[in-house]
Amino acid sequence: MNPLLAVRAAEIARAQVREHPGRWGCLAALLVFGPPAVCLLIVVVLLAALTGTGDTSSAAGPKSAAVGDIPDDYLILYHQAAETCPGLDWSILAAIGKIETDHGRANLPGVHSGSNSAGAGGPMQFLQTTFDSVVARHPIPPGGAHPPSRYNPHDAIFAAAAYLCDSGARDGRDLHAAIFAYNHAEWYVKKVLAQAERYSCSAVQAPNTAAQTAIRFACDQLGLPYVWGGNGPAGGDRGFDCSGLTKAAYAAAGIALPRNAQTQYIAGPRVDAGRIQPGDVVFFGTSTGHITHVGLVLATASMINAPDFGKPVRIDPIGRVLGASRPAGTS
Repeated sequence: MNPLLAVRAAEIARAQVREHPGRWGCLAALLVFGPPAVCLLIVVVLLAALTGTGDTSSAAGPKSAAVGDIPDDYLILYHQAAETCPGLDWSILAAIGKIETDHGRANLPGVHSGSNSAGAGGPMQFLQTTFDSVVARHPIPPGGAHPPSRYNPHDAIFAAAAYLCDSGARDGRDLHAAIFAYNHAEWYVKKVLAQAERYSCSAVQAPNTAAQTAIRFACDQLGLPYVWGGNGPAGGDRGFDCSGLTKAAYAAAGIALPRNAQTQYIAGPRVDAGRIQPGDVVFFGTSTGHITHVGLVLATASMINAPDFGKPVRIDPIGRVLGASRPAGTS
């Protein structure tokens, strides 16, 4: 059992005891006082709660879709390290970890020892001088190597968060500049942002399995081109239009929607636009009789959609809507 996961499970136990003492009190007591075998079992149960695998009603939680690509210990570290920099989303750290070394899994020079041709080493590919400078300014929290090492995932990820924070990520001041400082290339910035968008999108937790399936499908289409009348690669098209995306997303969940935005609006079932939840679809246009666009809700203020010609499937702010519906119902 990875000690980091055990520590995280203990944190969950304490939080659950505070919120639901009747449900978790005995488990927490056993975790503290029980024999090792019982403690290990409790850790496994609590980790299932952390990753969402123990509650099918809220679907897969943070280990769904693309996020399942991230090892458990790395996923926890990305979340914890991001919390040290206000405004830095965990998905940015995860995207860098993916692009640099596939979360430490790449068998390339410099990942586990030594350095690559540029002198970088470790899972987050730090130059030794840069790593030392960051650690000198921002002491790494306990849990890594002694002294801190750029090859240790804990130390490298926390150092990466500090470096990004100093470079513009704090409070979202200039995320582009922060990523560019990490690797001075525009292609790199774009690749990190695109990967982070996929991770963030697939981590959305919907209220039921059908909505979660629709969201997962839509997230997997990020970056595909807008094609008027497009039904996606499975339908013989390079990409989607707005209603083609929502129709295909819910078809993946076994729910049939009409083909265009207007008929999807009419089909319902309608919900109050002020009470939307992940998996709902939101509609736009000049009037309820002239619906021209539809998107799939990820959060109260964001949706995934196929916007228009020249704009790929992407995540956008929702803004002002004419209506909303809930194809997945409330089950």
